[in-house]
Amino acid sequence: MKLSRRLVPDVTTLQAFECAARHGSFTQAAAELNLTQSAVSRQIKDLESQIGVLLFERVRQRVILSDAGQKFLPEVRRLLAQSEELMVRAMASARSESTLSIASLPTFGSRWLTPRLPDFLKQHPGTVINIASRSQPFDFEEQNFDLAIHYGQPVWAHATCSYLCSEIIVPVASPALLALNPMKEPGELESKPLLHLATRPKMWAQWFESNGGEMKSAYRGNRFDQFSMVIEAAAAGLGFALLPRYLIEQELSTDRLRVVFDRPMQTENNYYLVVPEGKLENPVSQAFRAWITAQVG
Repeated sequence: MKLSRRLVPDVTTLQAFECAARHGSFTQAAAELNLTQSAVSRQIKDLESQIGVLLFERVRQRVILSDAGQKFLPEVRRLLAQSEELMVRAMASARSESTLSIASLPTFGSRWLTPRLPDFLKQHPGTVINIASRSQPFDFEEQNFDLAIHYGQPVWAHATCSYLCSEIIVPVASPALLALNPMKEPGELESKPLLHLATRPKMWAQWFESNGGEMKSAYRGNRFDQFSMVIEAAAAGLGFALLPRYLIEQELSTDRLRVVFDRPMQTENNYYLVVPEGKLENPVSQAFRAWITAQVG
């Protein structure tokens, strides 16, 4: 379907709107954008005329967003961010032979994937890699990635999921905390300070169940929304944590963390490589999939 150019937003006008909304002032927006106050005011009026609603209301010496403006602002910021990202990617890949954009789980990307990337880039010189953190499935049509690394079930709209690896978690703690809390049986952990990943609140209950302990105390303790935070909390001695071995390779090798009981538990979900429809034959994507599969093999 052919788009009407009349409906294509002008980026400079959107920048003026976002800036004025942030400052609550056309004058301050003009100063930031190196424009006159009248130029910013005119851009806002043109935008309001184009979409047919008032975006600002004047209150004393300030301008505040109208209800329509408040609804419009998040979408404008998203579009401006995407436009900037598009240009940065284009500039970064201008002199490269190939590019690969990967959406990765945050802690997986920083602790497991990134330290291994030099090996891939050595095998594929000239490749530029863009990695962004994504914790949940997204629409590949809206976010331009060549592949994603996903933890969960092999289900993703308009994409193909390929099994990468399972996840094995173990109870760990700092050496100092272990010295203060000597234990002989897994059940003794129930009375100790536990650390939790907020997105997986049942992990300790499942671990206790598989190791003959009671679950009545399995949900108490401090919670964090990223594995990276749980790792640092455990290393700082805040409590005992259930963590995937692959995420704490460095901590275990340097004795920042120790396995409390060698009672590993496989989680119910797995890791998958997700490739959007239409990109299955991308040569650099295929090379990366072969490489990362060998890394976990």
